[in-house]
Amino acid sequence: MPGAPRIDNVKPAAALPGGEVSIVGAGFGGRNHARPVVHFGQAEASIVMAAESQIVARVPDGADGGAVRITLGSAESQPFPVALGAQIADNLHSVANPAVDSAGNVYVTFSGQRGQKVPVSLYKVTPSGSVKPFVTELMNPTGLVLDRDGMLYVSCRNDGTIHRISPDGRSMQWIEGMGTATGMAFDKIGNLYVGDRSGTIFKISRDREIFVFATLEPSMAAYHLAFGPGSDLYVTGPTTSSFDRVFRITPAGEVSVFYRGLGRPQGLAFDRVGNLYVAGSLRGHRGVVRLTPHANAELVMSGSGIVGLALLPSRRAIVATSSVLFALDWDVEGMPLYG
Repeated sequence: MPGAPRIDNVKPAAALPGGEVSIVGAGFGGRNHARPVVHFGQAEASIVMAAESQIVARVPDGADGGAVRITLGSAESQPFPVALGAQIADNLHSVANPAVDSAGNVYVTFSGQRGQKVPVSLYKVTPSGSVKPFVTELMNPTGLVLDRDGMLYVSCRNDGTIHRISPDGRSMQWIEGMGTATGMAFDKIGNLYVGDRSGTIFKISRDREIFVFATLEPSMAAYHLAFGPGSDLYVTGPTTSSFDRVFRITPAGEVSVFYRGLGRPQGLAFDRVGNLYVAGSLRGHRGVVRLTPHANAELVMSGSGIVGLALLPSRRAIVATSSVLFALDWDVEGMPLYG
């Protein structure tokens, strides 16, 4: 349509409800006193800022359809694709990444305040969207990780224990003495690494021998751990700084700073080509930040309160805020993703 607004780009190209995106194009200025209206699917967004070639809009609750469009009076833009998170569970208390098994079941915590015993400590969300209580007896479950055999490991920050959960929900204490146990990750040969947020990264061998692998400064919240495509371990642990770091630790336990400049960095995930995705803030904008192997940073998903994420081979992302679990189809650079 002649004179219709035109969308050329949307950044970031993925968002959760409440996240802000910048829409760049032309023809957004008012004509005959008309004001631009932004829709994500059928849901109308609130506009934070509007100019002739740029609009900053906040994604509304109930956004759907995977596209954004702008109307100005009777003129309407062509829809422009954007990946939107759809809520799959709420009333949760996540403090780290969710875990996803090979069948597509998602495991997520209700962690509670430290020392608080809650009725259900771990939930299972099936691929059909059914939310089921999975484990009830754990105190302050925090980190979640699956081994190659489909066994789920859960850290409990209240007493420093690690529990192993079978696929049918049977729980056993696997190890103790992990301090304020938070994030966890397995290496390629099955050693488990556990972050004690008071300053220690432990390495636990397959026969449950415990080693101090590395030491870092204490975290005010939790350590989050992930192995990259190589053998290096990457760790975040938010402090009181607004210019926090992502650490890289070699197999020999040597610690270096991979990137500095994130606000409250938390959950981590890698894609197959070695890009690292971090839940955190970049230059004051909250969401998920992508760090390339050369440590170039870009906000690629907008959303507040994100604490963790899982990237699936199906090019779907599961994203956890402190209380809600979202799913979105997210074709990150067209590459298959690690689970």
